[in-house]
Amino acid sequence: MKKRGIINAQLAGLIAGLGHKDTFMIGDGGMPIPKGVEVVDLALCGGVPTFRQVMDAILDEAEIEQYTIANEIEEKNPELLAYIREKLPNAEWNMVPHTELKEMSRNVKFAVRTGEFTPYPNIILRAGVAFPA
Repeated sequence: MKKRGIINAQLAGLIAGLGHKDTFMIGDGGMPIPKGVEVVDLALCGGVPTFRQVMDAILDEAEIEQYTIANEIEEKNPELLAYIREKLPNAEWNMVPHTELKEMSRNVKFAVRTGEFTPYPNIILRAGVAFPA
């Protein structure tokens, strides 16, 4: 039995299968996931697990070089924006309208659904390399 890190077998396998530049999404409990995108549904109830809990666990296991978030987060959820910037200080970033983020989600390798119920806690992450280039 795995004794640390992500123990959700589906999520652990998907993270292990990421290649450089693959994208995936972490979203709230209501983010629509496009047909054909594999979903890791971790949502139990409103607020469980939180976006931050899921993001922290994933960042312990995945190298991220770039992320995209909805520009609406600046006004509607500045605390979460500060958390994301703190967690990914060296990653490139991009802000787009939420509608565009939804369109971009059609091309992610997989999506992780959290129980988060705050405004705009959705992010598309691009995998980096875990060794010096």
